[in-house]
Amino acid sequence: MDMVKIETIKEDGYQLIEVHGEIDASSSIELDDALKNAAESASQILIDLSGLEYISSAGLGVFISYLEELKKNEVKLVIFGLNEKVLEVFEILGLQHLMNIKDNKQNALNFLNEA
Repeated sequence: MDMVKIETIKEDGYQLIEVHGEIDASSSIELDDALKNAAESASQILIDLSGLEYISSAGLGVFISYLEELKKNEVKLVIFGLNEKVLEVFEILGLQHLMNIKDNKQNALNFLNEA
């Protein structure tokens, strides 16, 4: 049984990655693949974590590992929909200062459109 379900949806002008379930060391590979593919084909990526219940340090490591590359290639990444528990993990590591984290899809889209 998969602990995580990741769907990539090509929207108009951006790529949406929806993550459901839990991301740990084994399922972080799927997140890595989804991010890699999106980064290669889109200049704007939205990641919907509203269905994410848990993320391990391995999962966070995936996001961190792409920060430099995305910046270099001028790919905009916005994460939204984090529940309190997941947001707390991001904040403990100070990721809210390194990444664009919004509370919902509309705010994330607004952020993309402002740039």
